[in-house]
Amino acid sequence: MEFYFPTELGEQLAFGAAALAAVMGLVLMFAPGIALRFFGLQPRDGRPEGFAEIRSMGGFYIGFGLGALLLAQPMVYLALGAGFALALFGRILSMASDHGATFRNYLLLIVQALLAALPLGYALGWI
Repeated sequence: MEFYFPTELGEQLAFGAAALAAVMGLVLMFAPGIALRFFGLQPRDGRPEGFAEIRSMGGFYIGFGLGALLLAQPMVYLALGAGFALALFGRILSMASDHGATFRNYLLLIVQALLAALPLGYALGWI
């Protein structure tokens, strides 16, 4: 079995979003302290549950991203984009109702919007 790299632009963009999700997952899994500091969080009283949660979220990102890369199917890209779109909705909801309109949240909003739009655009035939 050989590694497949897409030839058309739309699929390349979706492929890039899946690769970025996998890379983000690697950071979350293997450098949870850095990730927590970036998000402005910290485990309380030295309890390891915070690190476990971040690492497990990283595993999900790695699995979903690598699955999309290896399978390279429009429906997998659709699921990846839909997942990031719902995460984007949650961030918007939090920014509106929890007074979370900070620079960091706006930056992550843009990243999640791209991670949602690129695979969805390809899967739905928009790009």
